[in-house]
Amino acid sequence: MSQYKIIFTGPVGAGKTTAIHSISDVPPVKTDALASDMTKSRKAATTVAMDYGVMNLSDGEKIHLYGTPGQERFDFMWDILINGGIGLILLLDNTRADPFKDMKFFMDSFGDFISKTSVAIGVTQMDLSTKPTIADYHTQFQASGLKPPIFAVDARVRNDVSLLVQSLLYSLDPGLAE
Repeated sequence: MSQYKIIFTGPVGAGKTTAIHSISDVPPVKTDALASDMTKSRKAATTVAMDYGVMNLSDGEKIHLYGTPGQERFDFMWDILINGGIGLILLLDNTRADPFKDMKFFMDSFGDFISKTSVAIGVTQMDLSTKPTIADYHTQFQASGLKPPIFAVDARVRNDVSLLVQSLLYSLDPGLAE
């Protein structure tokens, strides 16, 4: 039986905790604390160490799901959590002031990890802000040479999050996603 580890990252409020909760087959572990900084304007609590869940596959294999804190001051956890990971899911909140700046920041921060693995991108809150579009996100990647799968997702919807996981697995190895 194989076990895989996928990392979820992105800015505060992008839906990392929610996504792991929606797809985990076991009650997820959360390390939330009351927000004490500018995060309070977006949400009452924030992840300070990690989120953890497990997705059971039909063949008995497991995917361990780890969510990073979104705040840069907890970035020391990022290096710990990516250890042994097979890929990254980057969630971006389309209602933030500059989601492209967020995308660049996280792509740069996890660049070494992504270069050894792969990345899939989920854009959340598109029901609240339709701009930028998914096509705009693809355009941002044209110059980089990367062509990650990019989807509009609702982190509360299991099928949306599952699509992200499947696309990541497929980009790593077409045989893994079956």
